[in-house]
Amino acid sequence: MVKILFVCHGNICRSPMAEAIFNHMVKEKGLEGEFFAASAAVSREEIGNPIYPPAQRKLREEGIPFAKRGAVQLTAEDYMIYTYIIGMDTYNIRGMRRILGEDPEGKISRLLDFTAQPRDVDDPWYTGDFDRAYEDIREGCQALLRLLISGGNK
Repeated sequence: MVKILFVCHGNICRSPMAEAIFNHMVKEKGLEGEFFAASAAVSREEIGNPIYPPAQRKLREEGIPFAKRGAVQLTAEDYMIYTYIIGMDTYNIRGMRRILGEDPEGKISRLLDFTAQPRDVDDPWYTGDFDRAYEDIREGCQALLRLLISGGNK
């Protein structure tokens, strides 16, 4: 099974949105036994907090189911558990490398690096633009899933 860990700053907006969107796409394709996604934070400030209410609203608006959950922090042990560890922006990648150390297996990347237009997913905590964050995350998840289904590699 391919296991993906989506990572953002606090694990209350972008990464849980990516987790829910990716797992929904997988379920729609009947591939639950092949792929699994979870999410985590690089920081500790939101540990235990639920998905941010505007992110919940956007997921509901798009018909994406999500579980009630509390934010968790990325750990060094996650490197051995997950096939891909995907950050939402360059800042997250720096935090991920601080926690995980070296990346000998090339597991670390940004979500939108899988698309034709690599870029950061802007943080809606600051921008307030949950529509844009959703669209970027959906685009990245679609590209990632296409790659994984085709048997490709980054």
